[in-house]
Amino acid sequence: MEEDEVVEERIHDVKLKEELSKRYLSYAMSTIVARSLPDVRDGLKPVHRRLLYAMRQLKLDPKSGFKKCARVVGDVIGKYHPHGDSAVYGAMVRLAQDFSVRYPLVDGQGNFGNIDGDGAAAMRYTEARLTEFAIALMEGLNENAVDFMDTYDGEEQEPVVMPAAVPNLLCNGSAGIAVGMATNIPPHNLGEVADALLYLIKNPECEITDLVKYVKGPDFPTGGLIIADQKAIVDAYTHGKGYFRIRAKWEKEDLGKGQYQIVVTEIPYQVIKSKLIEKIAQLLEDKKLPLLADVRDESAHDVRIVLEPKNRTVDANLLMEHLFKQTELEVRFAMNMNVLSSDGVPRVMSLKEVLKEYLNHRHKVLVRKSQYRLDKIMARLEILSGYLVAYLNLDEVIRIIREEEDAKTALMAKFALTDNQAEAILNMKLRNLRKLEEEEIRGEFDELTEEKNELEKLLGSEELRFAKLAEEINVMKDKFGKKTPLGRRRSQFADMPDDVDVPIEVMVEKEPITVILSQKGWIRSMKGYVPLNDDFKFKEDDALQLAIHAYTTDKIILFDTSGKFFNINASEIPSGRGFGQPVRLMIDLGGTDNVCAMFVFEKGAKYVVASDYGHGFVIDESHIIAQTRNGRKILNLAEGETAAFCKKITGDMVAIVGENRKLLIFKLEEIPTMARGRGVGLQKYQAGCKMSDIQIFKEEEGFCYNRSGGVANEKELLTWLGHRAQVGRLVPFGFPKSNKFFKE
Repeated sequence: MEEDEVVEERIHDVKLKEELSKRYLSYAMSTIVARSLPDVRDGLKPVHRRLLYAMRQLKLDPKSGFKKCARVVGDVIGKYHPHGDSAVYGAMVRLAQDFSVRYPLVDGQGNFGNIDGDGAAAMRYTEARLTEFAIALMEGLNENAVDFMDTYDGEEQEPVVMPAAVPNLLCNGSAGIAVGMATNIPPHNLGEVADALLYLIKNPECEITDLVKYVKGPDFPTGGLIIADQKAIVDAYTHGKGYFRIRAKWEKEDLGKGQYQIVVTEIPYQVIKSKLIEKIAQLLEDKKLPLLADVRDESAHDVRIVLEPKNRTVDANLLMEHLFKQTELEVRFAMNMNVLSSDGVPRVMSLKEVLKEYLNHRHKVLVRKSQYRLDKIMARLEILSGYLVAYLNLDEVIRIIREEEDAKTALMAKFALTDNQAEAILNMKLRNLRKLEEEEIRGEFDELTEEKNELEKLLGSEELRFAKLAEEINVMKDKFGKKTPLGRRRSQFADMPDDVDVPIEVMVEKEPITVILSQKGWIRSMKGYVPLNDDFKFKEDDALQLAIHAYTTDKIILFDTSGKFFNINASEIPSGRGFGQPVRLMIDLGGTDNVCAMFVFEKGAKYVVASDYGHGFVIDESHIIAQTRNGRKILNLAEGETAAFCKKITGDMVAIVGENRKLLIFKLEEIPTMARGRGVGLQKYQAGCKMSDIQIFKEEEGFCYNRSGGVANEKELLTWLGHRAQVGRLVPFGFPKSNKFFKE
C-alpha cells in the first residue's frame, strides 16, 4: 500500500492540449535553433560549425595533407554532433562543391559529386581539408574571441559561434526548412559585401538604397543572368524577402551559310544539368518545342549545352524565350533572410540589419581578442620585470637560491617581487642565464609596452576599434575580393526582358474545330466547323451542354457555377472518334460545380457575368485569364446562389427575362464594370424567382425573340424599357415557352 501511495503522489493530472503544445513548441524551437536556421554572425548551422571545428582540431589546414572524410565524420558524430553519418557527410560534401557554395569551406579530393546531380563517392574513398576561407572564418578561436560550451556529453568543448573574419552568411548564403518557418539566402560577392560594410562603418544611419549601390544583388556560383529591376532589388533587401529571376547565359554560334546553333554556357543556381536536358528532350519528344530540332550536352568541366533550331529562319530570341517559359533555363529564387539573431531569436532581417549584426559581432570579437592579447602582454611584462631584477642582482639571486630554505619567499622579500616573478626566476634553466642580457630584456619590454599602450588606446576608443575593423575588412577584401580568381563576380545582371508571348500559331497548326461539352462534363473536339445543332453522339444518359466553333490556336474560356473562370488551349482538347475526356482532368472544378458558359477568348472583348438570382456586373478580358488550373474566382455568390450567365457584349442594350416571364430592358451603361465582386441587381424578383435568360443587343436593331421571326423594333422596346433592378413587364405574345431568347 505504501508503494501505491508513493506512485499516486508522482501522478499529476495535466491538460492534454496544453502538454502537447508545450512539447511541440519545445521540439519546434530545437529544430529551429539547433538544426535549420543559420546564425547571423557566422552564417553557419550547428552541423557546419562542428564540422569545421572538428577539421581544425585534426589540423586539416590548407597547407597540410588531406585526411579521409570518414575520419572527419567519425570525429564529428563522436565528439560534437550525435546524428547520422550520412547527414554529416552530406553537409560536408556540399561545403566542398564549388557549384553549390560560392566560397567553398572544404577542399575536397576525390569524387564530390557534380552539377549533373551525381552523388559523391563514399566517405571512405574521399579526402578533405579546410580552405583559406574556412580558416579565416575560425581565425581567433585560440585568442578567446568567442565563448565555448560543453559538447553533448560534456567531455569536449566547442565554440558557440565562429569569430567569422569573413561575412559567411551573405557570401555563401543558406537554405533550410524548420518547423513553421524556412530560410533561403542567396550567395553574394564578398568584395561587394566588404564595400557595403566599409560604407556602413562610416555611415551608420545610411538607407538600404545606399547599401544596394554596393551589394548589387546575389552572386551565384554557377553564374547566370539575374533579371530584376532596381526597385525590386531594393524592396527585397529592405524587407528581407523577395524574388530574383535567374536565366541561363547563352550565345549564338554562327555555323556559316546562315545556319547557327545556340550554346548555353551557364545555368541557374541549383538546377541539375542532366535533369534540365532530360526535360528539354522530353518536351522535344512530346512535340512541345516546335522551334527546336535537337539538344546535346557537350559539357566537360564547363557547361556547354547545344541547342539546334528547327531551321535557319527560326528567331534565336523567340526560341530561347519559349525555352525559358517551358524549362528550368529560367528559375525564380525566393529570398527569405530568416536567421537567428545574436540573442538566438529567429526573425527575418533586412540587408542593413544583417550587416549591422555582423559588425557588432566582429566588434565584440575585436574587444575580446585585444583584451586577451593585453592580458598576455601584462603577464609577460611582469615576468620580464622579474628577469630584469634577476639580471641586475644575479649573484644575490644565486646566493638566495643556494642558501635559503624558502628561496621563493626570500626573493619576494628581498627584491619586492610578485609570486609569478619569483616563480619564473626559480623555474628558469641555467642555460638561460646567458640570455639574460639587459638590452634584449629591455628591447622586448619596450616593444611590449608600446603594444600594450596601443591596445589600451584601442580598448578605450570605439572610433579606433571601428577603424581597426575597417582595416581587417580591407585585408579580407584583398584576400578574397574581386581581384582574385575566386572573388570575381560570376552572375551578371540583365534588364527586364520584354514580355515576349510565344505565338501559339508557332506551336500549333491553325485548323478549324468544333468544341463539344456534354452535360456530364465530357469535352472533345471535332475537325472542321460542324453545325452546332448537329446530332452529336454521347454516352448513355448524356447529352449536349455547350458547343462552339474555334481554331486549334485559340484559348477556350470556361465559366462555372461557382463564379470561376478557367482556360484551356484548344489544341489540348482530345479529338477523334471517342467521347473525349472529363473536363475535370483539365481544370480543377469543384465537386458540385458545373460549366455554365464556354467561349473563345478574344482580346478587347467584354462580358456580362450574372448569377441565377440576377446579380452581376461587366468584366473585361484582362480579368478572365486564370494562371493555374485552379481557375480565377470572379463572381462572389450569396448562400444558395449560383453563377449562371456569361454573355459577350455586342451592343448597348440589355434584355433580361425572369422565371415569372417578366421582361426588362435597360441600357448597358447602368451595369458597372468590376474586376471581382457580387455586382449589382439586374432585375428585381420576388422570393424564389430566378433569372431565366439575358440578351445583349444594339438599340437600333432590336432583337429576335421567337422562331417565327418576331422582332422587337426600337418603338416596341419602349413597352419594356426601364432601369436596372426594376421588375419589368410580361413578355410579348409569341415569346418562347422555354423562357429563353431565340438565338438564330
